[in-house]
Amino acid sequence: MSTLNINGHDHTVDTAPETPILWALRDTLGMTGTKFGCGAALCGACTVHLDGQAIRSCVTPISVAKGKKIATIEAITDGSDRVGAAVHAAWIKHDVAQCGYCQSGQIMSATAFLKALPKGKQPTAAAIDSAMAGNICRCGTYARIRAAVADAAQTLA
Repeated sequence: MSTLNINGHDHTVDTAPETPILWALRDTLGMTGTKFGCGAALCGACTVHLDGQAIRSCVTPISVAKGKKIATIEAITDGSDRVGAAVHAAWIKHDVAQCGYCQSGQIMSATAFLKALPKGKQPTAAAIDSAMAGNICRCGTYARIRAAVADAAQTLA
């Protein structure tokens, strides 16, 4: 048994300590906003925040999350997170999603990136590309992703 703090609430899960966070979220807790993509931390579809850092939940065991806070796409896009709300609005404005499968991971990476920027600093296109490089979009909406991240940064400035 492990207790995980997810989106500000404690959840007890009866899984082995080596169980990836992704499967605790999806299979045990029914939180399906975080997606399974590759299972090898290569595509970024499973991105969540662990104490504010973007991590790949498909390869991160729940034992690593002990005493830490996990944030999922559900918390980032519910309107209570200022940066997440700006990213979510920019995603809609720039019509980023096509199939939508990678979008929760993309939004989580973008949100972590913008939260780490010094206040008022505007990221360069190269910095955005670097921050988002671990997230694959099979539909190829990278130009819209870059525009949405830049727009969200401008909104937050």
